[in-house]
Amino acid sequence: MSKQIPVSHMAFVRARAGRSMELGVRLSALIEPSRAAPGCLSFALQHSQCDPDLWLVSGFWSNQQAMTAYFSTPAMEVFAELVQDLVVNSLDFHTFKDVSVAQALGQSAAAVHKLAG
Repeated sequence: MSKQIPVSHMAFVRARAGRSMELGVRLSALIEPSRAAPGCLSFALQHSQCDPDLWLVSGFWSNQQAMTAYFSTPAMEVFAELVQDLVVNSLDFHTFKDVSVAQALGQSAAAVHKLAG
């Protein structure tokens, strides 16, 4: 039986040419503080196996309030810094929530936050 995850976020982060390893190092600084955040069920940084410039940052949260509170923490400033420092080419941030089968059949797409690119 799989565990239900009420809300989650995923950020697809594409490095500028020649900056992927720097991006990975800077994103890795998010792992421990994010995992320690109240309501965090899981937090991961992954690197694409077929695209060396693509990274995925994902977090799973006990509820919407915990995820929203996390978005207000200093840890999230790293994304603005990466854009400002021209380390990223694009940054697509998405949030998700669990839905029932009935909701999935009639619900519109999850909110998308395009931060750069």
